[in-house]
Amino acid sequence: MEIDLPPVSRALSALTALLALAGAPAFAQGTPAPATASAPAQEAGEWRTWSSLIRPSKYGNDFRHYDYVNPDAPKGGRLNLQAAGTFDSFNPFPVRGTPAAGFLAFGGGIAYDTLMDQAPDEPGVSHGLIAEAMRYPADFSSVTFRLDPDAKFHDGQPITAEDVIWTFQTVTRLSPLYANYYHNVTSAEATGEREVTFRFNQTGNRELPNIMGDLVVLPKHFWEGTDAQGRKRDIDNPTLEIPVGSGPYRVKAYQPGSTVTWERVPDYWAANKGPRVGRYNYDEIRYTYFRDQSAGWEAFKRGGFSDYRSENSAGRWAQGYDFPAFRDGRVKKEAIPSESGEPMQGFVLNTRRDKFADPRTRRALTLAYNFEEMNRSLFYGQYARTTSYFQGTELASSGLPSEAELKILEPLRDQIPPEVFTTPFTLPDYSQPNAERTYLREAFELLTQAGWKRQGTQLVNARGEPFRIEFLAADPSSSRVIDPYANQLKRLGIETSTRIVDASQYQALTDNFEYDIVTDLMLQSLSPGNEQRDFWSSAAASQPGSRNSPGIRNPAVDAIIEKIIYAPDRESLVAATHALDRVLLWNFYIVPQYHNPNIWLAWWDKFGMPEKRPAYAGIDPFSWWVKGEVPVNTPADQAAAAEPDPAAAPAIPPAKP
Repeated sequence: MEIDLPPVSRALSALTALLALAGAPAFAQGTPAPATASAPAQEAGEWRTWSSLIRPSKYGNDFRHYDYVNPDAPKGGRLNLQAAGTFDSFNPFPVRGTPAAGFLAFGGGIAYDTLMDQAPDEPGVSHGLIAEAMRYPADFSSVTFRLDPDAKFHDGQPITAEDVIWTFQTVTRLSPLYANYYHNVTSAEATGEREVTFRFNQTGNRELPNIMGDLVVLPKHFWEGTDAQGRKRDIDNPTLEIPVGSGPYRVKAYQPGSTVTWERVPDYWAANKGPRVGRYNYDEIRYTYFRDQSAGWEAFKRGGFSDYRSENSAGRWAQGYDFPAFRDGRVKKEAIPSESGEPMQGFVLNTRRDKFADPRTRRALTLAYNFEEMNRSLFYGQYARTTSYFQGTELASSGLPSEAELKILEPLRDQIPPEVFTTPFTLPDYSQPNAERTYLREAFELLTQAGWKRQGTQLVNARGEPFRIEFLAADPSSSRVIDPYANQLKRLGIETSTRIVDASQYQALTDNFEYDIVTDLMLQSLSPGNEQRDFWSSAAASQPGSRNSPGIRNPAVDAIIEKIIYAPDRESLVAATHALDRVLLWNFYIVPQYHNPNIWLAWWDKFGMPEKRPAYAGIDPFSWWVKGEVPVNTPADQAAAAEPDPAAAPAIPPAKP
């Protein structure tokens, strides 16, 4: 659960959003994939050093570095960052364990490189990294990557086709994210000395060749070898043995669960490759763990523990930046307009629980959410309501369905809410006079229709069982956004409680969908595809670790997802995504919350920054460099760290029934 808005760096979210889909490739199921003869060169397409899902890359094949970076940025210094909770593993790929900051469950993080590198400044574009070039046939039935002869691991061993194939087989076996993402991949085989070809079980999926470039590549020789004690390594389980990577950084030192320090690899093989020039300039990156966001805020004000933050609290942004380091100019802040759309953030209703199975109940819970009052009283009017799963992009639906959308929706008419065809979707507007009374009355009528009835001050079902809801969160300050909503529900006769657990418990509970309501954040691409299965498909609803947190099992949603994945062109993709957005909204699986139209960035003034920023990601902290240290942790800073947190949960008066 986040305080106001999740602490998401758009630079990181654009580069490492966890995209996944339902099902698994043959390797993930433990069955061998059949060997297939290589496609003739004339059928395989031309070699290219980039791929794109929306429009050709502005750099073309002559890509030397991103145009927003300083290619001559100096190297040196340390970047201090904060992380929440704890960690117990340097192996992010099994479901078990909590990976240390810097490792990612999907993608390479700063430890490993991937075949291609997602661009921070162009949506849907990737540039060659471990793979210097790629090609695919016109029917999108396969993709071939040609490995860069310079690519090597930190121990000097070359990255080979065998490493790529072994990694694919391993991560799709271990990780639901990879297994689902590469659902349609039937085989991986070496088709040349430095070439790997992935074959697909269907044609026409324009996204698959592109997203194969997101595959991380691990060192087979390391993981199949033995450790310093002579024990055989086991990639299936968590470990705190420092692994051999291939990325710009490697683990230098750590204190279990407390800190992890990374060092820049001095002979990093890709330092002069286009995606890396002018980036990853720090000699060290140190993550310090804090118990919750309030403790992290105190550490930021003190200095030396956290050099920048993407602020996620309107209260802090409006009132908190009045401490000594900000007043004397050692800390800066800036609101940066967002240009890449907004994620869906909301209260997720777990439809695996019987009490949320009826869409009338879910609609009633949506009607009870008073965003306008929260925005006024808690958020200083700085947020906007989120009304789409693809907010702020051309993929967001509006008005009534277009002719192209109706072609998709009409065959599914008996499986989707009738309002999809007749009524533009809107959320309750509590700014109108008597709105609260009106919406709560409407909500109560819907609950009555769904079989709930009032018994004294409680709502009960036909068996006389009270309607109880437990909110699950990982930070005590989450009550700031839970309590006002909980009080609205109590007015309807619904009992509520909030359960606060530590980060590792929260991860385990959410991975296994053991909750009534959680707050989730659905990060979306501007070119949606296979990952939609993991977000919304029936298969993903029962798969631990999937992104289908609401537990959606809806054949209409499944059908529309396939329309998205196999859309033949951009126009068809947009129409299918509009249709999906409408069906999700009108089923009320999530109570939408809000978004910030800006990125709120605060930093200690130790950085040099390029004059230009990446338009898609918004910020790229890895393109900054240390220009010189500033004083931190002075007596005044220490005193400021102890001051009350403006984002702390306010006292909310109890609800009146």
